[in-house]
Amino acid sequence: MEQNTAITQIYNHAAEVIKSAILQGQYEALKGVNRIQLATYYWIGKYVSQNTRKGFWGTGALDRISERIYKLLPGMRGYSAESLKKMRQFYEAWAMFDSDSAIGIEQNPSTDNSVIAITELKDADDQIDIFRELRIPNLAEFPVEDFFKVPFTHHIQIFSGVKDTSARYYYIRKCAEEHLSVSALKKSIKDNDYGKCKDIPNNFGLTITDGQLARKAVLAFKDSYALDFINTEEIGERDLQDIDERVVEQQIVHNIKKFIMTFGRDFTFVGNQYHLEIYSEEFFPDLLFFNRELNALVVVELKTGKFKTSYLAQLMTYLRILDDKEKKPHENPSIGIVLCKEANRSFVEYVMQDYDKPMGVATYTTTKEMPEMLKDTLPDMDELKKLL
Repeated sequence: MEQNTAITQIYNHAAEVIKSAILQGQYEALKGVNRIQLATYYWIGKYVSQNTRKGFWGTGALDRISERIYKLLPGMRGYSAESLKKMRQFYEAWAMFDSDSAIGIEQNPSTDNSVIAITELKDADDQIDIFRELRIPNLAEFPVEDFFKVPFTHHIQIFSGVKDTSARYYYIRKCAEEHLSVSALKKSIKDNDYGKCKDIPNNFGLTITDGQLARKAVLAFKDSYALDFINTEEIGERDLQDIDERVVEQQIVHNIKKFIMTFGRDFTFVGNQYHLEIYSEEFFPDLLFFNRELNALVVVELKTGKFKTSYLAQLMTYLRILDDKEKKPHENPSIGIVLCKEANRSFVEYVMQDYDKPMGVATYTTTKEMPEMLKDTLPDMDELKKLL
């Protein structure tokens, strides 16, 4: 009897500690501070992890603590035993944020997956400080801002469904950038979007001295784009190879909003056939954008055939003139992208090494080249217009 009473007192005390953290977190959540809400779950997760992993709490502890929390806070939701377990998992998945924790991320040499190694833990604190600063890793690839934009429900899906650290970073960025719903995130993970996503062939690492900016440049572009709004059958061309680049350009300009949504975030359209002049020589790049995240002009040169090395020389000329004549003093060097129908990735990366301006080569597909079953999933524009 005395033992049961002692255990009950321990669990009641734990519920009181967690309750205090919840109330603090709720107050900040009302201000719309997602960072504090995540911190609340993180430090509660640590508290639970310390007590359960070390064995301070027995079997069924989380059920009893959860019941007590609901008695202390009637009407409160989201703190079931299962939720407390997820908070523990959240903490252990990102234990690198906690400088005092002995829980570390170890790399399994046989795989790329990160696994949690539980070692000797310190005695559990008697309170939870949700305002304690998280130690964010000083890694160029870690998406700090995006991490704190993503709701906890989405983080649950990411750390429970994805073990590879780089893949987690990818889905965190995707959630923050595209404002995915939980169901859309589940589908993205199930479809292995990370595995299908390849970096654009580029020389950013060689030409952009700022390592973090170089990484951002890689993330800003895809290696392939599905331009489903370019329907060559509607244009009336019988042979896809005979389509003039200007026709594709005009289709993009006509659907510039769709193109930008496909191309990526933070792009602003500057113009097409943008006039450049140097020493009385005139040049007209196909498409010119400005990217706010990269703080740089981005020139896109369209090609309807297979990649040729001469395209890089052409792009190099545009970038040189843009940097000398158009770039503002506070802006970063301009970036060039060749958008063509076909490219040998290895060959592109090989020949690109000798160019000292940042550039990449991507490919694209149009509606005509999509499988019939995929075309059927595209919206009927006439029907959509009737509904608007």
